[in-house]
Amino acid sequence: MTDRHARRRARILLVPSLGALACAGGDAGSGETEDGATAEGAPVAMEAGAAAAETGGGDATTFLDPNDASREELEAVAGMTAEAVAAIERGRPFARMADVHAALAGAAGEEAALSMYEALWLPISLNDATRDEIILIPGVGNRMAREFEEYRPYADIAQFRREIGKYVDEAEVARLERYVTLD
Repeated sequence: MTDRHARRRARILLVPSLGALACAGGDAGSGETEDGATAEGAPVAMEAGAAAAETGGGDATTFLDPNDASREELEAVAGMTAEAVAAIERGRPFARMADVHAALAGAAGEEAALSMYEALWLPISLNDATRDEIILIPGVGNRMAREFEEYRPYADIAQFRREIGKYVDEAEVARLERYVTLD
């Protein structure tokens, strides 16, 4: 195995099934307060996390790294257009997920780009990601992005689990963790 393939294999991350990826973001109309609590004061357990817990996580899907994915792998991503594939190939290497998003949104449109992030993702740094990058994580809205930022700097992933676990259940924390890194 070449070094490139070894690095790629190390970067492939598992995510819950697509059915478990839909998640309530704590936006208007959800019955949550701005700090993520319900009217009763308990932290909100997002629906995706609950669904993943009930199903044991469901079928696994892998993230493709936009820097390493082959043309064929990119073409297989739902919503991926020929223009989007070309934009990814032209933009490599990507240093940040914001750069991936700019390329995809410009080529395929904002909505299509966002839908691709259940299959194609460049992990974002917990300590350095912008709010715009955090919000690119499927199911994360402004409220949850604020929680990600509030606890910076993260010393380790256990701190992330502990702090974000105040707002969502364990399965949802595990799902969110797959989108981030401490690099």
